[in-house]
Amino acid sequence: MSAVMLSVRDIRSVMTWERAICALRDGHRGARPRTEDLLLQSGPFSVFSRAVVLPGYGAGVKVCSIFPPNAHRETPLPTEDAIFVMVDEEKKSISCFLDGPGVTRWKTAADSALASAILSASDSKTLLVIGAGPIALALAQAHLHVRPSIERIMLWNRTPQKLGSVAQSLMQPGRTIEVVTDVNHAVSQADIISAATGSVSPIIKGRFLKPGAHVDLVGGYRPDMREADDNVVERSDVFVDFIDTAVEAGDIKQAIANGSLARSDIKSDLFELVQAAPKRSGKTTVFKNAGGAHLDLLIAMAAARELGVSA
Repeated sequence: MSAVMLSVRDIRSVMTWERAICALRDGHRGARPRTEDLLLQSGPFSVFSRAVVLPGYGAGVKVCSIFPPNAHRETPLPTEDAIFVMVDEEKKSISCFLDGPGVTRWKTAADSALASAILSASDSKTLLVIGAGPIALALAQAHLHVRPSIERIMLWNRTPQKLGSVAQSLMQPGRTIEVVTDVNHAVSQADIISAATGSVSPIIKGRFLKPGAHVDLVGGYRPDMREADDNVVERSDVFVDFIDTAVEAGDIKQAIANGSLARSDIKSDLFELVQAAPKRSGKTTVFKNAGGAHLDLLIAMAAARELGVSA
């Protein structure tokens, strides 16, 4: 086997938010992927894999080991370890292995940013980021890239002490960074809300939403997880990145089970959004970022191409 291994440093050396967002935008102008997911749980430990065949690009498999208790060790360890395997479309051979979290950072935040570029108000001034995990900073940076009008960023986490490094990294002249403690008040102030948590109970309540706000739900990959309540969904136009994965994520699955949302109420997914962007109605919008291995593949191929690795 002559496959190349690309580290997180390799990926970071060539990726930019513009390159990542363009890679996803281009990929969503083509054929839809064939995907298959596998989730095995044993207590707090999960083994998660996602496979994809994407015509015109190739194929890939992401394998993740997820163990949240690692964050609470005396010497904290990463809660997620992953690898992405890229398969050449023509030869059907494994061409590249990539650091999984390195790919995830770019594809997750670029996914949300691409949707925000279409759905959020172009003059958005205030961004609220909920969560303090490794993806929180990336989400803030990606949203700033597509909405440079943002002047104020509020950060909220159940443990606010974890937000120091995120706040420091976002500081820039002319921009206000606030670590807030009242999430309901913060929700009422925000033009864009981006949540990336492992919460199993809603954090964002619909009754506090600012009219016309855009809500980006990134956490909640399991059916039992939830970041927004039914009222958020009921009062909003709902969009998703990929219908096959989104209907299994808690925010969508539970809303459908509760009768607050029908599958037919989902306006469109990212493929349709990219190919025929709707006009803003002024109504609150919700975007469920549920992910999918096709997103990892698009970012992996963009990074490999820039590094001169044949895919």
